[in-house]
Amino acid sequence: MPWSPQPAAGLPDLIVFDGDCVLCSRWARWVHERDGERFRFVAIQSEAGGALARRFAVNADNPETNVLVLGGVAYFKFDTIAKLLSALPGWRGAALLALAPRPLRNWCYDRIARNRYRLFGRREACLAPGAAMRARVIERAIDLGLA
Repeated sequence: MPWSPQPAAGLPDLIVFDGDCVLCSRWARWVHERDGERFRFVAIQSEAGGALARRFAVNADNPETNVLVLGGVAYFKFDTIAKLLSALPGWRGAALLALAPRPLRNWCYDRIARNRYRLFGRREACLAPGAAMRARVIERAIDLGLA
């Protein structure tokens, strides 16, 4: 099944997101403020993001999904939201989101993803995080052992 979870052994818990997308960047910052410093962040426009996009067959020029690596497994589309929320303190009930069939969940995700720039806007430059978040951003593929 397309966009099913894939092995991601050797990678830390991280989120690959579209750094040009206002919604995606805000989502990354929202997670940063709540995750207890668990996740690393990778903009798909970076060298590391491009390497991860190739590894997981995501179009880096027009990303159709975020990628969540959690516990050595890569998740895509709506699974990134459900799994990520359920991993955050106080959001365990979000695991119920995964009860809907994956095709239905991904259909909803795709409607927003395809219209994200029109609905939420697009940045001229990639995410510019504050100092605390910047320390958790990975830009180089070598830092993930992908070079």
